[in-house]
Order: sequence, then C-alpha cells, then structure tokens
Amino acid sequence: MRAVVFEHDEDAGVGLVGPALQQAGFTLVKRFRTTRREDVDAELVVVMGGHMGVYEADQHPFLREEIALLSERLANERPCLGICLGAQMLASASGAEVLLGKNGLEVGATPVRWTQEGMKDPVITGVRPRTVVAHWHQDTFKPVAGATLLASTDRYTQQAFRLGKSYGFQFHLELGAQDMERWLTDSADSLAQCGKDVQELRGQLPKLKAAEEELSELRSRLAHHFAKAVR
Repeated sequence: MRAVVFEHDEDAGVGLVGPALQQAGFTLVKRFRTTRREDVDAELVVVMGGHMGVYEADQHPFLREEIALLSERLANERPCLGICLGAQMLASASGAEVLLGKNGLEVGATPVRWTQEGMKDPVITGVRPRTVVAHWHQDTFKPVAGATLLASTDRYTQQAFRLGKSYGFQFHLELGAQDMERWLTDSADSLAQCGKDVQELRGQLPKLKAAEEELSELRSRLAHHFAKAVR
C-alpha cells in the first residue's frame, strides 16, 4: 500500500506519523512541492505542514495542484490525512474557507478538548477528554460541510475533523517533544518578534513528553484505520 506524502518545508516532514503508517503496512512515497497524476489513485495521501497559507496559491502554485487532487480523492471516497497546512488544504478541498485567524499565533504544547463526537470516534476513542499536543499555526478554517468536528481549543475551534474516511488535524500530530524543542530553537528569533516567550514555551515541553504514549497510540489507531479503509 502506498502512502504518498506531500511535504512543503524541509523541516516539516512526516515525523512520527511515518513509522506508524509503515507499521500498519504502508510504503511512504514522498513528494516535495509537487504532485503526480498517479497520486490520485494512491491508497492514501498525507499532506503535511508548511509556512505558506492556502490563500497564497498564486505564490505557491503547487498548493492549487494538491487541493485539486484532494478534491478528486474526496469525490472518489479515497482516504486523505491532513496535518496543519494539510488540514487547511483538506478543508479547502471540501469547500471550506481558509483564512488568517483573528486570535493570533497558537504555538506551544497545550491541550485540545475532544468533542463528544470525537470521544466516540473509532480513531480518537480511548483518549482522555483533553490531550496535550504540539501547536504551531495562525491560519484556521470555517466548518467543513459534512464533517464531524473532533477537537477544539479556546483560541481556535477547528482543531480536528473527520470527513468520510479522511481526517484533518490542525495541530501537529507528527511532533514529539524533541522535535518541538528543535523547532522552538530554530525559530527563537521570529517567535520573539511575535511576542512569544521561548523559555515559557520550552517549559511546556514536559507535558508534551508526558503525553507521548497517548499520542503514539492515537497515531497507531489512525494508521490502522487507513489500512483497514483501503483493504
């Protein structure tokens, strides 16, 4: 089974989601800012994060190509996974508006609240009502027609959704504490310019570390959901 992974920035790869997919039987096929026609028929398409916004497709034409491919896959009920920018692209492919969030940059290791529907979801089931995850985004999207909202935060409502066989996660399900710390270090200057206290953000990492077993189980259930969906 092929899992085609669309990546957009050198430091925003498939992360910990990759091993979970491989353990479920997928072979990863990575694309960097490009698509191929055969990807529309891949068993799974995974769309990762990036610094650009969905509304910046004029500067980044590959975004338009990927969204068109996601739209075709959704129409054919082929499963997709979107993470951060990827979730926004999946929402856009479904007809939802993606926009710059009014509540500022959401960054750090803080909890999402699972909705009642989320707690009943076959992938999410088993988690606690609140799970600490890695956040790094400011864009958001309006409710996705026909989708089930799975998680929210106080800052942004749209944090995770299920649409048919597909899932979108606004937060960084692929990141563990070690990778999050590296991102904080690499972006310390830009975060400071945004008024963020990097030391305070680093202080949140032990909570993300403590959640890693729960997040690992979630990634495993997600990967096996996709494996079951395509078999």
